[in-house]
Amino acid sequence: MNRKFLRKLISATICFAVLTQPFMLASCKKKDTVDKGKAADYGSYGSDIAREIAEKFPDRSAYSEGEAATGAYIEAKIKEMGYKVEVQTFEKEEVGSSANYIVKVPGTGFYCLQADGTYQIEHKVAVIGAHYDASMLPEYAPKEDEKKDDKKNEDPEAEPTERPKYVFDGISDNASGTACVLTALNAFKNYKDVSYDVWFIFFGAGTDDQAGAEAFCKTLSLDELSDIDVMYDIDSLYAGDKVYASSGFKSLMPNKKYEMRRKLYQAYDVCFANPLYTNYRFDLYYNESGLKFDVNEDGYKDIFNELPKTISDYMPFDNRAIPIVYFESYDYNYSSLDQMKETKNLTIQDFGGKVRRTPSDCTYFLDSLLVTEDIDRNEDGEIDCTGDRLQIRINCVAFIVLEALLKGSDKGMTPAAYEEYKKEATRQTYFTDPSDVSESSKAEM
Repeated sequence: MNRKFLRKLISATICFAVLTQPFMLASCKKKDTVDKGKAADYGSYGSDIAREIAEKFPDRSAYSEGEAATGAYIEAKIKEMGYKVEVQTFEKEEVGSSANYIVKVPGTGFYCLQADGTYQIEHKVAVIGAHYDASMLPEYAPKEDEKKDDKKNEDPEAEPTERPKYVFDGISDNASGTACVLTALNAFKNYKDVSYDVWFIFFGAGTDDQAGAEAFCKTLSLDELSDIDVMYDIDSLYAGDKVYASSGFKSLMPNKKYEMRRKLYQAYDVCFANPLYTNYRFDLYYNESGLKFDVNEDGYKDIFNELPKTISDYMPFDNRAIPIVYFESYDYNYSSLDQMKETKNLTIQDFGGKVRRTPSDCTYFLDSLLVTEDIDRNEDGEIDCTGDRLQIRINCVAFIVLEALLKGSDKGMTPAAYEEYKKEATRQTYFTDPSDVSESSKAEM
């Protein structure tokens, strides 16, 4: 074979390789890509549950029979998914008992740097929780005498009258949050090799100063508490004008802001990196009021940004300096703290724009105002987005929380990241940049 022919053969081979490389890469990419489907496309699973809880258990105040029945309902839903559930009961003296329902899903763990310079697997925890009880504030709740009078005046043979405007059932606070955690738990089955140990917790007696969350935290040792990287709290997603995510008050500690708010920023990253607004017109807001006052009562003025006005189940975790991300529907776009409320909607102002724990937290009332027609966004003749605000918010928040878990921990590396780290360390060991070689070494060579 002469040299001229050999050169032509080599040239042809190179050309073929260059021309076919894009097709080879495309083929490999197609093979390795996992189609996760449309972001937050969980259907009506969560909104159906929220409405069912509100309908079946409208009276589920802390320590009541209705709360216990709601807990049993949640336990049954968890078992339907194939998970094991731990029931943690707690008592309040002279009042009664309540329970937390806990699902613990182990993760792969993180490779964490040890004092001797080696990396060892350690398990970090992410908590996803919501309280499932609901009750009106005392100033709105009917008195016992009024209930008895209503029963006396009832005529069993009378024709049904017009439906009352308000029949409290806690659809927003907190059937929506409870359903969102169940939605996340159900969708979590499709997430493989998550590094976090994930604890899904349904807290009892949340309306009693977060009694369930406090009872849970008290059962944990200092080591177990230190293993919790983040607590995601989901509360009252339905009635407020916008959905906000906030950090805890411990993020106001000197030099702790970024450390305590990193998980909050990761939640924003997930929302902005996915087409949630394009698909559902869903956006995640943060409180940027900029008001200056002593937020945490430590004697110093703080900036009221990225913090909530509402106290909820995150508080026992925040008190223990665990980073939290609190999801709620609200409206912080006011010039003073006293003006802030859930909604500016003119049709929901009977209680000054407040919904939580007022008679207006009512499925019949809120659905009539907040559920709109389904939408054909791309005008192709097919419905591509629901008009159900409850469904959209439950699904999008569940999606954000689950995807945020994949951001990992700043205290260690996921197994996949650790393998890449080892490969890079090996590559640097064997392929040292010539510019790093000292002059003396060159002389020896």
